[in-house]
Amino acid sequence: MPKVVDHNERRTRIAEALMRVAGERGLEAVSLRHVAAEAGVTSGMVQHYFRTKDEMMRFAIEVVRERGEARLAEATARLGPDPTPRALLRTIVAELLPVDEPRRVDGRVTLAFFAYTAVRPEVAKALRADTATMVGGVAEQIRAGGPRPGVDPELAAVALLALMEGLGIYLLGGHYTAEMALAALDAHLDTIFA
Repeated sequence: MPKVVDHNERRTRIAEALMRVAGERGLEAVSLRHVAAEAGVTSGMVQHYFRTKDEMMRFAIEVVRERGEARLAEATARLGPDPTPRALLRTIVAELLPVDEPRRVDGRVTLAFFAYTAVRPEVAKALRADTATMVGGVAEQIRAGGPRPGVDPELAAVALLALMEGLGIYLLGGHYTAEMALAALDAHLDTIFA
């Protein structure tokens, strides 16, 4: 009887190996050969599932996205059935900040992927759509939460997401502590909400 192969499990295993390589040695170290060695498989198997580095990178960022979404669902569920928009946004941003090792690994991969897509517009297309969706969702929560007079919800959403990315970079570099980053987040939310 032939062996049953779980193709998604193999793809995920390869993507996780890619994330470890990128997280430990940087994106420039990511190659089919290095990822295969890290995953404990042959280069041929990696090429069977991913024809190009771009395909491998796109799948890895999907794995990071799925893990982030699972963490967000868990964290927002803890807020109860009817959280305030401010509490919801604070929880979402705080959950996405790289304040522990699993989130630092994801953060390093995300940062590497943003750098990778900066010179590959065709690969960046999906990220642009995600960004537009995030800005829209955050702006909606700001409107629902009652912004301070003069606060434009769209611009405030852009600024909040930029703050999140900036704090993430500084946390990854060890420039800020988690406490400092969360205090900055709270101070920024104070400027948005009445």
